[in-house]
Amino acid sequence: MARLDNPGYEAAWRVARRLHALGHAAYFAGGCVRDMLLGTVPQDFDVATDATPELVQQAFPRTEAVGAYFGVVLVIDKLDGERIATEVATFRHDGAYSDGRRPDEVRFSTDPREDVLRRDFTINGLLLDVLRYEQSDALEDCVLDYVGGQGDLAARLVRAIGEPRLRFAEDKLRMLRAVRFAARLEFTIEPRTLHAIRAQAAEIAVVSAERVRDELTRILTEGHARRGFELLDETGLLPQVLPEIARMKGVEQPPQYHPEGDVWTHTLMLLDHLRPGASPTLAWGMLLHDMGKPATFTPPDPARPGDRIRFNGHVEVGVAVARTILNRLRFSNDDAAQILALVQHHMQFGDVKKMKQSTLKRFLRLPRFEEHLALHRADALSAHGDLSLYEFAKQKLEELGEEQIRPPLLLTGDDLVAAGYSPGPEFRRMLTLAEDAQLEGAIATKAAALELVRTMAAKQ
Repeated sequence: MARLDNPGYEAAWRVARRLHALGHAAYFAGGCVRDMLLGTVPQDFDVATDATPELVQQAFPRTEAVGAYFGVVLVIDKLDGERIATEVATFRHDGAYSDGRRPDEVRFSTDPREDVLRRDFTINGLLLDVLRYEQSDALEDCVLDYVGGQGDLAARLVRAIGEPRLRFAEDKLRMLRAVRFAARLEFTIEPRTLHAIRAQAAEIAVVSAERVRDELTRILTEGHARRGFELLDETGLLPQVLPEIARMKGVEQPPQYHPEGDVWTHTLMLLDHLRPGASPTLAWGMLLHDMGKPATFTPPDPARPGDRIRFNGHVEVGVAVARTILNRLRFSNDDAAQILALVQHHMQFGDVKKMKQSTLKRFLRLPRFEEHLALHRADALSAHGDLSLYEFAKQKLEELGEEQIRPPLLLTGDDLVAAGYSPGPEFRRMLTLAEDAQLEGAIATKAAALELVRTMAAKQ
């Protein structure tokens, strides 16, 4: 059997071969085996072995001990100029998990079955004898399966290994991981596993905000984000990790603009437009763009015939609510700024055909404007279906180009100082006036810009 044409596979295979030559057991482990059995190329290849971390470090010239206490070592290789890091983990047996996150005690083992039994789900508990696989025509015959993982792959089930309540008590984040795998793989969560998640959903609160954020981001960006959030709702995890999103349910919208239904339904439909590998900031922007609607819902006024449901101020409120969520989940400043910009500007597309040239150009030059376009497109397709504003903005972006949207400034603060003006509050107004005129095409030289601000100063 020829090796997969993949640098990660090649590097991991070389690790397994070297360990085997030194007399150690070495298997591909976890998600890479699952994905190979499903016929997809894994993103990462991990190796499990009976060699201790010290022996692994001695066996290879370049290693990094990223989790020596847990028996995890990175083996660094270079293939075709590309740095490849293969995670190598020693078989182990975990003690109690008193903090609901990590074991209090780790005991290394030489038994692969013991190592598998401490893992999360049966579909992630498979080991591949890759050296045997190289000589075989049948992948399935080279898999060590102590927990029925191959059967659950065939049945398309996410099932906890052993007792589900115990698996989730050990690491509460596994509840979110169950949702992620079920959504991404389009599997069903096995009934006992689902029941255990529902029973323990509130305990997700002990997991750090960073780990919750990262898992939610994976749910949003690995594929089938809509199903992921439907499962978060079905398992009872949604009101625990994102109560603000749960409040969207039942918030009606004006049918003439949103025939699809309430805010929750509309948001799920947006998530349908996220493809695997989507930008995390775009994904979170889609999720949070209507965060202000539950708090600003205003029913039709019976005294005004023809009045409709309104959400006055929902953008401003939405930005504030989104900021609270992003702070709670400890997003980086850069990511938070982009997500908040997506929320803040998503309604501006409604005015795009009426904007002055200067306003339009400032809008089109928002950082990562392609994400604003993608959000608006999904927003429109998830409601009335009218893409005319999207097409207009996209066409203007292409027509104007970078030079017209973001031209070199005709007038700077240094120019104002050189012209005899003292720095102060009026500086910003002067510079904005000059730039607006430049973007409108009313001026084209520095001299014209200075004359414009002199006229403004004289009037004041």
